Amino acid sequence: MERTNAKDYLGKEVTVKIDRPLGSRHPKHGFMYLLNYGFIPNTKSGDGEELDAYVLGEFEPVDEIKGTVIAVIQRINDDDDKLIVSKNGKVYSDEAIKALTEFQEQYFKSIIIK
Repeated sequence: MERTNAKDYLGKEVTVKIDRPLGSRHPKHGFMYLLNYGFIPNTKSGDGEELDAYVLGEFEPVDEIKGTVIAVIQRINDDDDKLIVSKNGKVYSDEAIKALTEFQEQYFKSIIIK
């Protein structure tokens, strides 16, 4: 499978399969997920796994959710871009996205693409 371009998803509705629900812990590093976090099935990111996604606007742990891709976190020092999916299509500022994803993204250099 060819690598998926995360930017191609901007503005599109997607279904995110959640494998790290809100409140769960990272299996290797132990930090807590402060958002539902998952992937887009049948995609391929730079790390060889499916394209990952943070879900904003859902405040309960879920298994799967639909939403609109409102931004992409493009990591500069890692080949694993992240989609920012808004459950209700709500727009979030770059500052809000950075604050909401900091629990994991603090370990990487990145830019936000809209």
